[in-house]
Amino acid sequence: MTSYVFPGQGSQTLGMAKDFHDNFQIARDTFEEIEDHTNIDIRNIIFEDQDSRLDITRFTQICVFTASCAIFKTFINQKDLKNENINVMLGHSLGEYTALACSNKISLKNCSLILKKRGELMNSAVTSNITGMAALIGSKADLIEEIIKDNKLNLEIANDNSPIQVVISGTKDELQKSKEIFLKYNIKKFVLLNVSAAFHSNFMLDAQRQLSEEIENLNFIENNIKIISNYDATITKESQQIKTKLQKQMANKVNWTKSIQKLEEIGEKNIIEIGPGKVLSGLIKRISNSFDIISINKISDL
Repeated sequence: MTSYVFPGQGSQTLGMAKDFHDNFQIARDTFEEIEDHTNIDIRNIIFEDQDSRLDITRFTQICVFTASCAIFKTFINQKDLKNENINVMLGHSLGEYTALACSNKISLKNCSLILKKRGELMNSAVTSNITGMAALIGSKADLIEEIIKDNKLNLEIANDNSPIQVVISGTKDELQKSKEIFLKYNIKKFVLLNVSAAFHSNFMLDAQRQLSEEIENLNFIENNIKIISNYDATITKESQQIKTKLQKQMANKVNWTKSIQKLEEIGEKNIIEIGPGKVLSGLIKRISNSFDIISINKISDL
């Protein structure tokens, strides 16, 4: 069996999935359908981006989602694969929504609309340039947690991406203050990220409450594909459990390391990354060398 993983915000690139769009009707149909549901000119943003909207959160998320879905649908169609043969799906942050749409747990229409809302809420959750995120390279999440606690830093772990990469969230002032502290603990790199706010932290609580109400009204579809939750890295095919954990995702840590370790625990050997870039493939290799990983983000990868 094979598991599929889908990237999140930060993987976007100008022109992503354009070769699929230009060469496969199923990919064009996917772009058109999501544009119709969201009333966003996604192709103009991804292929042209004359107004520099691709890196604005309210547009980034729906664009990455669209590109990933178009690639996945093309891949499945070209290889004559069926969802019944898929074991597990998971994604990083917004990628979890892509996994839910591609597994048919949520319809493409409903997932498009909820992601549009998510992008808008996250984009406006806090005043711009007040909060942010930083990547710490060279240490596990447990040590980062200890450093935060011992030094009474008002910061949170947002993404546990791998045993050597952790992303933290907080105010920009607190992030700047913490840099020298982390470097004293032999953290190899401290990199401020180009994001609009402190995602996956308490700064997102109000936005999470609003989105949770929208998610509660979503119709989830039962099938045998299992989903691994960002929230707590548990694996289940039960729709109510998936929904409950999704409602807690926005203001809590992305447990990517534990999610991949869960795949290892159940004996999974094959992973296909679908979507722009190869970020997740790189992270997975740092977590475990147990997997055969393929990345599909351009036609030649087929």
